[in-house]
Amino acid sequence: MKDPQKVILYPVTTEKAVRLVERENTVTFMVSEDANKVDIKRAVEILYGVKVKDVRTVKTFDGKKAYVRLSPEFSADELAAKLGVI
Repeated sequence: MKDPQKVILYPVTTEKAVRLVERENTVTFMVSEDANKVDIKRAVEILYGVKVKDVRTVKTFDGKKAYVRLSPEFSADELAAKLGVI
């Protein structure tokens, strides 16, 4: 298992990321290039104490981005506030 601190690099704070927090209960992170969806899910659950419903990834010119949708019993608003995104 990879170190969760090395999998999750930092949260994304764009307008789209904030919109996803509010509408889809999703938090966006930049992640390491070699991380897969299972690594990302595990890292978010360990680091932030939430349950992850699903993970989508996309490679951009900046690096690899992960869209992490939380389970309904957890609030992306609260996690984003704790991370300083909103």
